[in-house]
Amino acid sequence: MKTINKKKIINDPVHGFINIPGELLFDLIEHPYLQRLRWIKQLGMTPLVYPGATHTRFQHTLGSMHLMTQAVETLRAKGQDISPEEAEAVHAAILMHDLGHGPFSHVLESTLVRGIHHETISLLFMERLNQHFEGRLQMAIDIFTNRYPKKFLHQLVSSQLDMDRLDYLLRDSFFTGVSEGVVSSDRIIKMLCVANDQLVVEAKGIYSIEKFLIARRLMYWQVYLHKTALVAEKMLVNLFRRARQLSADNDLGAVPAHLLFFLRHQPSVEDFRNRPEVLDHFAMLDDSDIMTSLKSWTLHPDKVLSTLAGGLLRRELLAIEVQDETFPPERIAKLLAATQEYYQLGSPEEAAAFCFATSVENNTYSVRDDKINILGRNGQIKDISEASDMLDLSVLSKTVTKQILCCPKALRSPD
Repeated sequence: MKTINKKKIINDPVHGFINIPGELLFDLIEHPYLQRLRWIKQLGMTPLVYPGATHTRFQHTLGSMHLMTQAVETLRAKGQDISPEEAEAVHAAILMHDLGHGPFSHVLESTLVRGIHHETISLLFMERLNQHFEGRLQMAIDIFTNRYPKKFLHQLVSSQLDMDRLDYLLRDSFFTGVSEGVVSSDRIIKMLCVANDQLVVEAKGIYSIEKFLIARRLMYWQVYLHKTALVAEKMLVNLFRRARQLSADNDLGAVPAHLLFFLRHQPSVEDFRNRPEVLDHFAMLDDSDIMTSLKSWTLHPDKVLSTLAGGLLRRELLAIEVQDETFPPERIAKLLAATQEYYQLGSPEEAAAFCFATSVENNTYSVRDDKINILGRNGQIKDISEASDMLDLSVLSKTVTKQILCCPKALRSPD
């Protein structure tokens, strides 16, 4: 029997050479559930703004694993007891943390699998993988769900300063070209320590944490919530809502069977748990299903479906206005009537796919979640909001809400 070399080295454009630390992790990466992430873009509609942002969730997963290796080595060097089994488990947990994402993830969560968070689906994939690997992933699942006694291991996977966030800020900055997102991940990881079973940052690393929080804030408004990506995402949401409305009584054309399943059914969490075929259908979804459907729908007789699909494919997007104050209801109503007439649509409900008001919100740092704690030279632990003398954490922790109004470009108000 031919043996397989599982000591692979991966050349990553962000981190350089990445080693896979163990045969179980190699086998996990090779599994179809992980390989599926190759075909799902990390940033959804953002390539319509930043053409280079076509990197995948698979790349991000490997990068997060690499940073986890650095974190484990750092903590061990500082005397923290992390057994080989725990190291393997925390690496497996970060590898599996994004399994529940579908194509254009936030669009999918608001239309095809409403009310089910991607982390819930990730956990279902983990449990199935644990069966496949005969229970060898149980410790990884316990770390992911924060049931493992060493709580700092969970914080490395999921917290306000985890390996997931460190990688995606660096990676998204690299591929978008938005330099404001560059953070010193090496420096931050070297400053990590454990105190009272909590992940902390040594005091001399506080400036790197301040830079990390500022970078996160800038990346949200410059990249993740960029208005062009936002309007494209809203159009895609409305497109799939329309497809769902039509799916029961209409031929939707060349739609993959696994996507059609979610258009015609609204599975609950219990369905995902108790009906294996539901998770099987989800495991087949990737970006190509969405693009195939869009191309097919440009020829569909339904005007709402074909117009939205064509607009997304050709990057002929709706106009978008973003402001702090809510938009006057009378203006929205007037635009909605004009939209119905402009497209010659049969009802205001159809026009609402092209003319709508909504909002987005974001906060950079949550004072309620796992905090970023700074370990002082005197051994005292302080939250970053108290330890920093530069950042106004009342601003960073404040939820910022922006109001959005979208309509056809032909109907937008002149600047």
